[in-house]
Amino acid sequence: MDLAQFDTFRVAAVDLNGQLRGKRVPAAYAGKLDKGAVRIPFSALNVDLWGADIENSPLVFESGDADGVLRPTERGAVPMPWLTRPSALVPMALYHDDGTRFDGDPRHALADVLDRYAARGWTVIAATELEFTLLDDSGEAPQPPRNPISGRALEDEAVLSMTELDAFDGFFSDLYESCAQMDIPAQAAISEAGIGQFEVNLNHQDAMRCADDTLLFKVLVRGLARKHGFAATFMAKPYADDAGNGMHVHFSIVDENGTNVLDNGGPEGTDLLRHAVAGCLTAMPDCTLIFAPHGNSYTRLVPGAHAPTGACWAYENRTAALRIPGGAAAARRIEHRVAGGDTNPYLMLAAILGAAMVGIEDAMEPPTPITGNAYALDGVPQLAPTLPSAVEQFENSAIVARILSPGLIRNMAMTKRQEIALFAQRPTERHWLSYLETV
Repeated sequence: MDLAQFDTFRVAAVDLNGQLRGKRVPAAYAGKLDKGAVRIPFSALNVDLWGADIENSPLVFESGDADGVLRPTERGAVPMPWLTRPSALVPMALYHDDGTRFDGDPRHALADVLDRYAARGWTVIAATELEFTLLDDSGEAPQPPRNPISGRALEDEAVLSMTELDAFDGFFSDLYESCAQMDIPAQAAISEAGIGQFEVNLNHQDAMRCADDTLLFKVLVRGLARKHGFAATFMAKPYADDAGNGMHVHFSIVDENGTNVLDNGGPEGTDLLRHAVAGCLTAMPDCTLIFAPHGNSYTRLVPGAHAPTGACWAYENRTAALRIPGGAAAARRIEHRVAGGDTNPYLMLAAILGAAMVGIEDAMEPPTPITGNAYALDGVPQLAPTLPSAVEQFENSAIVARILSPGLIRNMAMTKRQEIALFAQRPTERHWLSYLETV
């Protein structure tokens, strides 16, 4: 994309909560982005949900609130179709002056994990399934949006309803057109189980590109919804008594010849598949904070509500946290079903793929795959039940320390503790406003 065609464009990196932080710059910057023309404080990627510095963070006063260098990622510039005036966004990552990665950047956390796969000659292929809810946020509480055809507010669940999809045809046609402009591989869209809830799948691709496009898709959906007169949210639980929003991820691993190393020609998969499953199960409780990073996330993690709460696995069983889908053996893969729609896709994939690699490195063996209803089983290791307990487990976990850097673990724990304290000072009925378009 020729950035010189715009008077200004945006440059931004992603913080721990999955929010873009950056600057609007003039067209003259287009030819010098890779030369360190844009600098921001390291602390900017470690702020709380509202954008405030983390109290006592070593990235602020202790270090003089030093700057890092933003450099373009390989994703490249993308248009911003949700804006009235044409412009572009250049996704960036944050580095030290000597060119080393800043370990508080979530994108670098995923890059570090993927480097471990690359060292074995492997590439991770991944795809996400994103659930989101359209709603009316004009009142004191979130409400279902109005049907664009009838003008009446939605009242009922409409799972797989073509009528409901067609009612929002203007929004979805705009969404698919915008995805094409941004080169985001949007696939099937469906009306989901919740009121005003929909799901769009992104196609399988390189894991870093998957994370990039998942983040950009979330930004796009929220922006386009505003153009169409309503709001869109990826909150894990927009309504207390309705379905929650998840973000399932499928992944496989291919070698230098393009062969899927999880495929043994049969439905059960290879030893490597079992090792990867075992690593994911072992890390799952301690990684709850990544999969459920906000207080609202824990209203989704309720047994029997189609959101896994126990660390178990199965073949072709959607009640399990890890599912091995059926189908062609060459496409053998692992589906991780725990994360909410409010997760940071870079940290989510870093946690999942890092855990899988630990399982492979240690040749871990998983328990016997379950059959039947996972929610009815006893003795299954459980996810952390609350945000404070998730922070504690994450911060003190031996396996998390094998996946993420000490700096990122520290920053994440400090950020979440500050958010817990600040939410405690705010009326519970107003919490949704803080989550609506930030997660």
